[in-house]
Amino acid sequence: MARLSGLRLIMEDIATSMGSATGREWLNLGIGNPAEIPEVGDTWGRLTAEALEDSFGTVSCRYGPSRGLPSLVDAITDYFNRHYGWDIGPQNVVVGPGSQMLCFIAATLFTGPGEARDTQLVLPMTPDYTGYQGLSLTPGGIAGVEPVLQRQDERSFRYLFDMPAVERLTDVGLMLMSTPSNPTGRCAAPDEIRSLVSAAEAHDVPLMIDNAYGAPFPRIGEVATPPLRHERVINVFSLSKAGLPGERLGFAIADEQYISPIVSFMANSTLHAPQLVQAALARALSSDVLDSLVALEIGPFYTQRRKFVRSLLMDRLPADVAWRLHEGEGGMFFWVWVDEEWFDDLAMYEALKARGVFVVPGRHFFTEPERSRGLGLHTRQCFRVSVTPDADTLTAGVEVIAETLADMRAGSVRIRDNR
Repeated sequence: MARLSGLRLIMEDIATSMGSATGREWLNLGIGNPAEIPEVGDTWGRLTAEALEDSFGTVSCRYGPSRGLPSLVDAITDYFNRHYGWDIGPQNVVVGPGSQMLCFIAATLFTGPGEARDTQLVLPMTPDYTGYQGLSLTPGGIAGVEPVLQRQDERSFRYLFDMPAVERLTDVGLMLMSTPSNPTGRCAAPDEIRSLVSAAEAHDVPLMIDNAYGAPFPRIGEVATPPLRHERVINVFSLSKAGLPGERLGFAIADEQYISPIVSFMANSTLHAPQLVQAALARALSSDVLDSLVALEIGPFYTQRRKFVRSLLMDRLPADVAWRLHEGEGGMFFWVWVDEEWFDDLAMYEALKARGVFVVPGRHFFTEPERSRGLGLHTRQCFRVSVTPDADTLTAGVEVIAETLADMRAGSVRIRDNR
């Protein structure tokens, strides 16, 4: 937890781009912050003001239950029972200070040293969210399964699950994945999720599905696969990409055998999640305001923004470089693969930073990029671009990326010619 990780790198870049001692302007295309959509911000401001006026004394000036505010827990159960036909109660819900903390709690509870054997947190497909790399307190406690890499046309590619490799795993304590995936935007299909559930059953472990970009909110993308209710599945949901990243609020839904120890962990560590924003979310769910925001503002915004950034990348990146975009169905990012032996993601990261632009190097999304077996150089040939900055920032940033790629290619040609 004390080492420099990919997530720490991202957070440092956020801090740098927010305030520079030199007054330099930075173009941050790596940030995972949601876009500023005025209607979304205004709605959350109104709901929080209502909660502040009606219940500040009871939710902010008193301790509350570790499971979450009863009004929010009831709103969550009612929402999922109404919209998906589930049959859950308060015993199936826990509210936490962000979905990342809930993932950390689950990894701490269900993996690591044990009486019978030591177990690992397993990512059934890498690359996946770089924040997962810091969830284990045990050295070597995280394992990732490399994907099957499938080239498609000249400018696109796709990852596929290597299900036989997932099934062959040993010492599994918890499986964890995001869908739509951060960084690729890939949505796991229903049959793929069923296969992963079957693998979790065979390993006798839970499958944790991080729905930070998926249904029912913020539902960013063309595919809106509904969350799966299953005795082996821990579903995690976040308010970050629905407009409240700074408030750190998320919740998990699962069978009581998984939720109860998470509630205990909450009580023993942080007591409970912040409660004023819980009260605001309870209002949003009970009134279906959040669904309206998703349908009318969040979904359409990201649909158009993804089209814009895709077109920008296709038009501006150099034609004489073998780059490809991962075919994704959702999320807030584009995953770019530069299929050239001369390309190195960290070298590009440093070159871009020298020119005032941030992207995220791709190797941080793989568990052991330096020991890759099947992917080889690929784990060091990718980078992530966010779609959330404003159009001017995106345009200027992609121009610098294109220029940097062209310079890197020219440099490799000069080196080759001088040999």
